[in-house]
Amino acid sequence: MHIAITGAAGFLGQRLVRQLVKRGELDGRAIRRLTLIDQVEPPAPDAGAIEIVSRALDITTPGGLDSVLAERPDVIHHLAAVVSSAAEADLDLGMKVNFDATRSLLEGCRRHGLAETRLVMASSVAAYGGELPEVLDDMTAVQPQNSYGTQKAMCELLINDYSRRGLVDGRVLRLPTIVIRPGRPNAAASSFASSILREPLSGEEAICPVPLDQELFVLSPSRVIEALILAAEVPGEALGAFRALMLPGITVSVAEMLDTLREVAGDEAVARVRHEPDERIRSLVASWPARFDTARADRLGFRRDADFGEIVDAYLAERS
Repeated sequence: MHIAITGAAGFLGQRLVRQLVKRGELDGRAIRRLTLIDQVEPPAPDAGAIEIVSRALDITTPGGLDSVLAERPDVIHHLAAVVSSAAEADLDLGMKVNFDATRSLLEGCRRHGLAETRLVMASSVAAYGGELPEVLDDMTAVQPQNSYGTQKAMCELLINDYSRRGLVDGRVLRLPTIVIRPGRPNAAASSFASSILREPLSGEEAICPVPLDQELFVLSPSRVIEALILAAEVPGEALGAFRALMLPGITVSVAEMLDTLREVAGDEAVARVRHEPDERIRSLVASWPARFDTARADRLGFRRDADFGEIVDAYLAERS
């Protein structure tokens, strides 16, 4: 089996590569080759019998992925993206990377006759927005309130249509907010959700730009990687005509997140979190719904974390 990954140098991409190498197989077939794609050449782990090819490619250029698609990968994990705040700040960049590159990828699959290739795209809870019911599901109409969510929603529609036409076997995962991310804060509006835990646990200060009662729908990094792999194994007919699904997560408020931090590391850690309201970030995050009925994903075998304490414990165990 040949698997290609865009955004392979990123946080999720690197974790996915490591897990695929560890497994050595996907959907009962041995992984023979991993093609790693990013704007810089992705690092390649020692993979034993698996051939790893790292390529620095600009996927926003027309035909930029043709050399990879000509090799007819069995699975494409499409993770490359400009994150939320950056896409909001620079409309042209967000459209170029998040939408145009995805359309180009789909057209490349069409040109190369990759009808059987399973294309897994990472979308976002940001595809939802506007006036919404208390609890959403996969079929709740998307009405994104920011450019990032709009770009992801447009890609979802294209993948649905190309799959309906038999041009590719697409599947879209709407990701909850991922916590706790390692490293440093990035340009994502949700970046604070990791930093208000990660930095205090390391003895550093962090800034919380949203109110304590702000709720988030969250999922741990390990569950996201598990979901990306499962998405490539689920038969297309099990997904049906609508190829996008919201991953299971848990609903937690910022106050509850800080309570968990207090339980783990004490009042001193919580005191390292400074509350500095940022209306730009608050408005973006507030547009993201926090409660979902994910029965469809549950039936397909996708899993959530048990509670927020489990997420923090997993981060601490990985860090040690």
